Amino acid sequence: MEIEYVAQIWREGDQFIAHAMPLDIASGGETPQAARAALDEALKLFLSTAREHGTLTQVLEDAGYVQQGSAWRGPDWIGFERHSAALAA
Repeated sequence: MEIEYVAQIWREGDQFIAHAMPLDIASGGETPQAARAALDEALKLFLSTAREHGTLTQVLEDAGYVQQGSAWRGPDWIGFERHSAALAA
């Protein structure tokens, strides 16, 4: 079974955070590569646990995935934008 995902990576202090969208799973590491590897491991553990509990299909469908043969395709991303919000003093 193959499940695609989009990962965001950013720095928080001296750590890098990798976040899998739209499954909302994150992990970290000392380098971007370490954060990606940790995310891949966390994602595999999450998905295998969902499969063991019989909830994998529901979890993926709730996150917007569509099954295509033995693969699950994630939502089509329209874009990524950076915004800011101003708060009154």
